[in-house]
Amino acid sequence: MKRREFLSFTAATVLVPLAARAELKSTRYQPGVVDDLLAADKTVFIDFYTSWCSTCRSQQRTIAALRAENPVYDQNMVFVNVDWDIYAQSSLAIFHKIPRRSTLLVLRGDEELGRIVAGTGRAEIKALMDAGIASA
Repeated sequence: MKRREFLSFTAATVLVPLAARAELKSTRYQPGVVDDLLAADKTVFIDFYTSWCSTCRSQQRTIAALRAENPVYDQNMVFVNVDWDIYAQSSLAIFHKIPRRSTLLVLRGDEELGRIVAGTGRAEIKALMDAGIASA
C-alpha cells in the first residue's frame, strides 16, 4: 500500500465513526423540557449520567452504538441527558424516584415504559430502547 492510500484509509477509518456519532443528537436537560416533550406526545429516553461515572460511559457507548445501527430509535424517540451532579434533586428525578446516576428511563405521556438502574448489558439496553419505539 502506498503512503497516500494508507493515510487516506487511516483518516477514513477514524473520521467515519466520528461523523456517525456527530449525527446522534441528544437534548441537554433543562427544567421543563421533559414535560414539554411529553405534552407534545413524544416518547422520551432519559439518561441520568455523570461525567465521572464509568457505568454511565458504558451505557452511553452502548446507546450510541444502537442508535447508529438503527435510525428508527432517533425517528421515534427524543434522547435527553440529565447531569445527575446538577439535577439529582430536580422535580424530574424526585417525581420519577430516580435512585442514582446511571439510570435510564423511557416515558410516553404519563406512562413509564421501562427503566434500567446501573445496567450496562447491550441486550438489556436494546430491550428498553425497543420498548420506546414500540410505543410510538
